[in-house]
Amino acid sequence: MPPQLGRIGVWAHFSALTPSLAQELERIGFGTVWIGGSPDGGLSLVDQLLGATDALAVATGIVNIWKDDPHTVASSYRRVNTAFGDRFLLGIGVGHPEATTDYAHPYRHLVEYLDVLDAEDVPTGGRVLAALGPKVLRLSRDRSAGAHTYLVTPEHTRQARETLGAGVLLAPEQKIVLETDPEAARALGRPAVDRPYLGLGNYINNLKRLGWSDEDLQRPGSDALIDALVGRGEAAAAVGQVRHHLAAGADHVAIQLLTAKGADPVPQYRALADALRG
Repeated sequence: MPPQLGRIGVWAHFSALTPSLAQELERIGFGTVWIGGSPDGGLSLVDQLLGATDALAVATGIVNIWKDDPHTVASSYRRVNTAFGDRFLLGIGVGHPEATTDYAHPYRHLVEYLDVLDAEDVPTGGRVLAALGPKVLRLSRDRSAGAHTYLVTPEHTRQARETLGAGVLLAPEQKIVLETDPEAARALGRPAVDRPYLGLGNYINNLKRLGWSDEDLQRPGSDALIDALVGRGEAAAAVGQVRHHLAAGADHVAIQLLTAKGADPVPQYRALADALRG
């Protein structure tokens, strides 16, 4: 079985995560912290975040299989699991071809990677796969606890649930900006969608499958696209997109809070947690 993630977690780039922030997020009431941005397979940050908290779960979103050797990752997993029990979820994925010079046969490479994790005693229930399309969603169902989806709409969550079936973890990421003015909100949200994702084929293809046009996907993204991918408004309104994912079949939603540069995110995390409890 996967760790107890709770219904709502926080997704943040590894460069923004500290033990003190993890402690605060746990006090606020979030169930999980997702370490984004291809964290190192040695999982040293996982150790730090778990060591600073009591019950918070930590997940990687994601360890990149082209960057980190599966034997190293398996050894790191066993170390973390021995030290902290069932509070860690290993998220792995193939990343995107634009970032990896030797990116070839990604599906086969992912299957082979999972074979090594099996042989190294990393349990199926202790890992999830980054997945967007049906083929990898089915692989995540069959070879892991489930799927971690990124840059998706609630409609994608609905379709993913149909592919996964019942009883399989589905944990989408959702961007949020606490800003009521549409233009100001888009000014914060658009860069997080445009760069790098509107230049990456796997995300573009997934959005096209959802019906978005070439015009919508032309960088830096249409207003309609940004509005669909970034929840905005006061906290009570912004979390509406989170609720839509849950209603569409998500088990857990990882909130990526987008703030102005240099802003303290903690008060906004508190406002989101309060709105979700309301």
